Amino acid sequence: MVSIHFDAEGWRARLDEDFNDVNVARIAEGLGTVWSETVPYGHVLVGYDTRAQARHHAEVAAGILSACGLRVSLSTEPCPLPVLGWSASSSDDICGALMIGASGAPADYQGLCIRSGLGLIETDEFLEEVEDRIPSECTLEPGDFEDINLIDPYVADLAARVDADLIERAQLKVVVDPMYGTGCGILVNLLRSMGVEAAEIHGEKREDFAGIHPRPVEPWLDDCERAVVETESVAGFVLDGDADRLGLIDEYGHFVTPHRMAPLVLERLVAKQGPGRVAIQLNGSSYIRRQAARFDCHVSAVPVGFVRTYREMARHDGIMAVGEGGGIAVPAHMLERDGIYVALMLVELLAERQLTTHELVEELDEDLGHLEYGQHDMRLDAAQVQAFRNLLPGLNPATVCDMTPVAVSHADGLRLQFEDDSWLLIRPSRSEPLVRIYAEAQTAAEKDALLKAGCEIAQRDR
Repeated sequence: MVSIHFDAEGWRARLDEDFNDVNVARIAEGLGTVWSETVPYGHVLVGYDTRAQARHHAEVAAGILSACGLRVSLSTEPCPLPVLGWSASSSDDICGALMIGASGAPADYQGLCIRSGLGLIETDEFLEEVEDRIPSECTLEPGDFEDINLIDPYVADLAARVDADLIERAQLKVVVDPMYGTGCGILVNLLRSMGVEAAEIHGEKREDFAGIHPRPVEPWLDDCERAVVETESVAGFVLDGDADRLGLIDEYGHFVTPHRMAPLVLERLVAKQGPGRVAIQLNGSSYIRRQAARFDCHVSAVPVGFVRTYREMARHDGIMAVGEGGGIAVPAHMLERDGIYVALMLVELLAERQLTTHELVEELDEDLGHLEYGQHDMRLDAAQVQAFRNLLPGLNPATVCDMTPVAVSHADGLRLQFEDDSWLLIRPSRSEPLVRIYAEAQTAAEKDALLKAGCEIAQRDR
């Protein structure tokens, strides 16, 4: 019997090893038991991605959830995770949602992603309870479930949230790369309906993903970078496997880092909605802080993990939440990340400003100043990570790289803020035997020096 342990997003395994009908049914029974006890006869949504046997595994899960006494609706086609989340958050009778998908993992992996009735990441307490209720063997006979079209209502809602006339007048040309994932056909067709000359690559059905990992990071961006230059497009939009994260490419085929992309999105949101609160994580770039200050937006910094932004967004006048790797949420749309909606905000910005993507980024650097961001992961064994975690509350270095910290936080590891807006964060991973080190500074050399100093602190004090 395989022991099932969830991370924040759910559970993943190789398709040729532990991800099979038996384990999917076991997890579905544990999940269905908790949901049915919490909300008897509750309504559950099930979606799936474009990987091999995804529809089959979704049917297995849907049948077992139904056998637990729940009403189950299964997407008629592969759907992005934001579609599942938006559908749950837009309905009053949903007690939870389950996605058969593995986001940016290689094609030979599959997973289950669990969402609450509001379409949000579930709490650790909920996931621990589900783990405890997973049986060694599922003995339930599958029940009935219904098919449901989740994509069309979502697309209609997005279309109503953007200025289609503004976009059409701009006569933009872009490239869309869904990386063989769940965003295939959705963003490109939305843009075409608004008069954008949009080309799609990696949009056909390829269960092996042609060897790429569906993550909007190098080197998996190469094809989109080339396509943008070859088609003389103004921008390229790269969605990850479940379409909740976005990568942006400028007209020269250069990747625009998430730290520069988020301030551009904020500019458009403030123009549409006015100032509001921005939630960022402690490893977030100072770019977004500077842009928020420029537009009179308040900033709330929370520990790493997107689930921690929900409370800030719900409790305050939240306008945007920024996570890692191009994950951005717009509370006016929903509290979770949505790469498709973020792409539409950037298209609106390009149309409204009548500048190219590169010009917008250059202007951003002129307005906010140039910063260099970096991350380094130190792999340790579990005991070493725990030992370092135990030492963290007492760490308070007087100087680092000949700089004196002006602020020290132990909210999530050790974060040191310096007077020139540079900073260093050292934090143990919650899900892997790693110590993650992040730094940002005015130059690449200063950033590298901070990363090196972070490694030395972690090695010296563990």
